[in-house]
Amino acid sequence: MDGHKLRALVVDDSAYNRQTIAAMLELDPGVEVIGRASNGKEALRMVFDLQPDVITLDLEMPEMDGFAFLRVLMAKKPLPVIVVSGHAERDHVFRALELGALDFIAKPGRHIGPDLRTIQEDLLAKLRVVRRLSVVRLLQRAQHLAEQRGERTTLEVPAFDSGRYEPQKRRGPPLGVLGIAASTGGPPALQQLLCALPVTLPIAILVAQHMPARFTRAFAARLDKICSFHVCEATDQQELQAGVVYIAPGAANLEIDAGPTGPRVRVRPPRSGATIVPSGDLLFKTVSDLFGPRFCALILTGMGSDGREGAELAKRLGATVLAEDPNTAVMPGMPAAAIDAGVVDSVLSLEELPVAIQRFADACRPRVEPLLP
Repeated sequence: MDGHKLRALVVDDSAYNRQTIAAMLELDPGVEVIGRASNGKEALRMVFDLQPDVITLDLEMPEMDGFAFLRVLMAKKPLPVIVVSGHAERDHVFRALELGALDFIAKPGRHIGPDLRTIQEDLLAKLRVVRRLSVVRLLQRAQHLAEQRGERTTLEVPAFDSGRYEPQKRRGPPLGVLGIAASTGGPPALQQLLCALPVTLPIAILVAQHMPARFTRAFAARLDKICSFHVCEATDQQELQAGVVYIAPGAANLEIDAGPTGPRVRVRPPRSGATIVPSGDLLFKTVSDLFGPRFCALILTGMGSDGREGAELAKRLGATVLAEDPNTAVMPGMPAAAIDAGVVDSVLSLEELPVAIQRFADACRPRVEPLLP
């Protein structure tokens, strides 16, 4: 796509939204809006007639909704799709990502109105990454998630239920910690990875996934239903427990400290001027300070270099550092930055990572010396 304007198709059942989103996109001289569709059926015709490079997609539409559109699109002509969705449709967003959508943007309110323009900067930033992503990996990831679900369709996954966040039984302190940093393409990658890991691992898992604040709790709830681990949006002062996955709240940083009775989770506000929240760097730095060789830092798909500085410190303190292979990641920037820094122990595809994580967890278990005869 280099050398020509990015050709965009806007899909939304609201004429106002179509007009507003198209106007925002065309503020970028490198983007040309070549079509507008009011539902999935119309959008599919335009995909084959107009050959867009990228699509913005509403999910709730008449005739053919966004989910049905994504299924057909990914089967017939895979393209990068950015979902534009309201906060009330949080669980729907993650279904769309499972089906192969690249990323999402949250509409500012429930009703159509001028506030829609507040997403302009975020929307244009996400479009700029399209030239550097791997659409093939988006499709492969969607297919792998479908295989993990078996015969169950995406829409059969239970909807978000706030009642799931009841206090869980105590599992005991972890022998080690896995920290994960991820950005664009991260939610489906995390789902695939966590569903492939055995819940018997004697480790806690902490995740810094770049995501809007009001979506992280729904993301954690969805993973909690799908994976064997207990997955929760982290809250301040939680005791760190083995077999639990802690997702950083979207508007805060996730750290840990020693605590009076054992390691505990700390949820901190972002530092002044911080542009990346949650920060993989801060997560890695605080966990490696406490756990040293019993810490594994993992950097997954994403733009930029978040996680690199934290991985450098973790490596100096004896931690294991893993990175998703940039050649197979949806977005190579974050893992490539850590690899270029020379601190990564193993570069592996998403499918290969569970074996390396199992090996790390086994190394955290205390060795039992044989009895002398």
